[in-house]
Amino acid sequence: MNAHTWTQRLRVDEGFRLADLDPDTKPGYVGGKSHGVRDLAAGLDALNDLQERLFAESRVGVTKDAVLLVLQAMDSAGKGGIVRHVVGGVDPQGVALAAFKAPTPEELAHDFLWRVEKRLPEPGFIGVFDRSHYEDVLIGRVRGLADAAEIERRYDAINEFEARVAASGTRIIKVMLHISPEEQKARLMERLDRPDKHWKYNPGDVDERLLWSQYMEAYQRVFDRTSTEAAPWHVIPANAKWYARLAVQELLLAALEDIDPQWPVADFDVEAEKERLAAS
Repeated sequence: MNAHTWTQRLRVDEGFRLADLDPDTKPGYVGGKSHGVRDLAAGLDALNDLQERLFAESRVGVTKDAVLLVLQAMDSAGKGGIVRHVVGGVDPQGVALAAFKAPTPEELAHDFLWRVEKRLPEPGFIGVFDRSHYEDVLIGRVRGLADAAEIERRYDAINEFEARVAASGTRIIKVMLHISPEEQKARLMERLDRPDKHWKYNPGDVDERLLWSQYMEAYQRVFDRTSTEAAPWHVIPANAKWYARLAVQELLLAALEDIDPQWPVADFDVEAEKERLAAS
């Protein structure tokens, strides 16, 4: 039995309602914080090993596999912590991070997926999208940056795009970190209370808070329209940072174990090389 099956509780299936999920809960995990911190540390060793094997396979051209982690959330929900404490624990040479900001004039001249396609991970890599193409159907919908027909077109375009990416050998892990507005307020207040956190504070976050219910409706629509067999969504209650980090790590481990990368076999005579090296 796969050790990571508890994260199946986080998968968005038919009938999922974001409004019914309590951000304080920890679905599927029976331990407390101390157990979670311990399991996170233990899982990092396994993640390191699997990631290095995958990267090694790609360097000798024996795999087309990659992993893409898509992180979406309201501000301060913990995306940065996932990048630092989960993905940041593996060898950076095999990680490709993309943080999608407001599109440039050049990007706006193309379809919204144009810039995303260019940042897909190469074989052997773990790619991370810190925000993603989903901003185009979240902010786009809430802020009225595109009309309803265009938003609907984008859902279909995303599904087609992700199906093609998955078919090419990339495991897509889509995660929404779900925090409560009260938890967000506390985290934003901490940024204001600490001078070393002022750089992380954006006054615009308060403006977005005022649209919380609209964003939750937009996320629900995203889940309804784009949680597919090829690229399902996982919604992780994230008021407890340790739980969110552990859950994302478990999803990564499950994807890499499914790929099952192996150390490449030497294409030279190892014993002969030992002799040559000893004599050199």
